[in-house]
Amino acid sequence: MVTPPPARDVTATRLLRSSPPHTYDPDVEIDWDAPLAPDRYFVPPHRCSLYGTPLWESLTEAQRITLTRHEVASVASLGIWFETILMQLLLRDYYRQDPTRSHAQYALTEVADECRHSVMFGRMLSKLGCPAYRVGMLDDLLGRWLAATAAGPRMFAAILIAEEVLDALQRESAADESLQPLIRMVSRIHVIEEARHVRYAREELARQVRTAGRSRLAYDRMIIARAAYLTGTRMVAPEVYRSVGISPEVGRRAARTNPHHLATLRWAGQRVVSYLDELGLIGGPGVALWRRSGLI
Repeated sequence: MVTPPPARDVTATRLLRSSPPHTYDPDVEIDWDAPLAPDRYFVPPHRCSLYGTPLWESLTEAQRITLTRHEVASVASLGIWFETILMQLLLRDYYRQDPTRSHAQYALTEVADECRHSVMFGRMLSKLGCPAYRVGMLDDLLGRWLAATAAGPRMFAAILIAEEVLDALQRESAADESLQPLIRMVSRIHVIEEARHVRYAREELARQVRTAGRSRLAYDRMIIARAAYLTGTRMVAPEVYRSVGISPEVGRRAARTNPHHLATLRWAGQRVVSYLDELGLIGGPGVALWRRSGLI
């Protein structure tokens, strides 16, 4: 009797077959030489962190466009940071696997996708004339620690939070014909390719939760909550406000109390929050971090 392949290999085989027709080369698909439109926003105005505040009302139209340019650069910078961690996690996991298995081969396929995405985001930052907005020292240390040690539920859940929050924002941007064409195309490519990554991570996360013990899950909930806090509070780096003459602290305070921005965070996070809660990965002391993240 032939033993059926493990569920994770069935999923990986399916994704390996579907990857080639839905894989894009940013060097070919994006016209990097096309000029930016001076009168188009880089994110929908109502998604800007200061939208609806007195600070927003004090800005000129050109300043509002500039702020959205830097905010999309901040989101891309955080995406690069998370993708770099994910690539290290996948390679570390691959090192221990049988390279003939579909699960191992899909891990490398995803690494290749993330390499292209990070290069694409980096080129976009250069095109926008924006800096790479880096996380703070504490979060940098946390990222290094996660890359070196994370496994099981906390590995997949932490990455899912960043991927699904970014996915919600980019799906809206890709469909908004009023935005910069460059942003729409970058968003479209990332959304299409990340769809299979999210599907894989969700299925793998559910399997990991089923086999994890209670004590491990309690620990993982705290790590996952910290990742949620980082995503919600650093998606828009305070330094972006300098681009329009607002001090980082003043801009940060305004954004953190802005009902429009808080609604955006909850909207972007609702799908992944619902899924993690369904798996029992939101609870205990970590709930306070989740609330401070703005995602719930």
